[in-house]
Amino acid sequence: MNTDLKVKINRFLGLLIPILVTQVTLFSMAFFDTVMSGNSSPEDLAGVAIGVSIWVPISTGLTGILAAVTTLVSNYHGAKENDKIAPLIIQGVYLATTISVSIIIIGAFALNPILSLMDLEPKVQQVAHDFLVTLSFGIIPLYIYNVIRYFIDGIGKTRTTMFITIMYVPINIFLNYLFIFGNYGFPKLGGVGAAVGSAITYWVILLIAIYIVRTKKPFTSFSVLTKFEKVSFEKWKVILTLGIPIGLSIFFEVSIFSVVTLLLSEFDTKTIAAHTIAMNFASMLYMLPLSISMALTIAVGFEVGARNFENARKYGFIGIAMALLFATAFGIIIYFFRFEVAGMYTNDLSVQTMAGGFLIFAILFQLSDAVAAPIQGALRGYRDVNATMIMMIISYWLIALPCGYLLVKYTDWGAKGYWIGLIIGLAVSASTLLGRLLILQKRKAEEALNA
Repeated sequence: MNTDLKVKINRFLGLLIPILVTQVTLFSMAFFDTVMSGNSSPEDLAGVAIGVSIWVPISTGLTGILAAVTTLVSNYHGAKENDKIAPLIIQGVYLATTISVSIIIIGAFALNPILSLMDLEPKVQQVAHDFLVTLSFGIIPLYIYNVIRYFIDGIGKTRTTMFITIMYVPINIFLNYLFIFGNYGFPKLGGVGAAVGSAITYWVILLIAIYIVRTKKPFTSFSVLTKFEKVSFEKWKVILTLGIPIGLSIFFEVSIFSVVTLLLSEFDTKTIAAHTIAMNFASMLYMLPLSISMALTIAVGFEVGARNFENARKYGFIGIAMALLFATAFGIIIYFFRFEVAGMYTNDLSVQTMAGGFLIFAILFQLSDAVAAPIQGALRGYRDVNATMIMMIISYWLIALPCGYLLVKYTDWGAKGYWIGLIIGLAVSASTLLGRLLILQKRKAEEALNA
């Protein structure tokens, strides 16, 4: 291995490892909320699950819009235009606040009609309603924190984000302990207590993040959040032009899995349980390619800003190769221990057997993810996001879902047909995105030669 490549791999790992720890930690938060609510009562568990299923696609899509801040900050940082970063961040805070207030207002009118359509038990519906209403008190700090987080990540200080997120976990678990179960004289709120814990935690981590960027080096040199400026719709437009396609891409990707889960309701309970096990485990494994994708946005964005297009190209392929290497290793382990993996979720042997079959498809699924997710991150570093959004819509909604539906209805594959459809869609997404990346890299190389 030549020295230059070794240096780049080490730098990339320096970005990646803290991001991976952060994403796994965030993933574990939903796990703790669900488990702790489930220990209150089955109705609390169901209500929280419904609330989360409504909130997550919306939240991830809107968070994706603000993720444009990472690309812009890394571009400015690479181009040594650090004076543009502070104005961008304060406008990002204004935009995040506006988005948050809009979501709260829309939710106030739409929540009850949505829950009424679900034909839920009265207690479950009430828990879901109260959970989401309570969680709304934490939406504003959550989105403002995300803007600050994307600034921190954009200048490459991903370890700081990791430490903030690690602090997040014990705070949230302790607050859950107080408000879900009513310990130490606090009110016993059941599943709604998880929302109270989350909302308070969002305010706490926001204050911690503000303190860090205003008092600690190297963040103080950027003068972020030190003065308020007038609202600049021009800067909002810059963020939204880049961010809306990112947010829509994430929304279309996340929501397809929710739709497939709903479509599986026609099958028996054991099939649904087996599907849920495989999908949950696949979601956990997705934290690695997702983290690589986020690290690539920073690394590629920095090099593109500095107009070092050859370095940007190298980072792109380092990320893809790393994701494929890990996906292959995980795939081999899952294949030989798939029934043991299923056994971690259930003691029912028939569900374990069925889940083991679904996990075979999860292996193929994550191999395609290992290509598609990193490429999306690299393309964001180039600010190339519209093509990604179009490809995601085509791959998932015009190919994956129809293929899965046809396989379920007209073959003997049963519920596995949806998995095959998703694999086909993701394979199309991976191949078309790879083609897009290669074309873009060639174009940038020609630009560099002609400059």
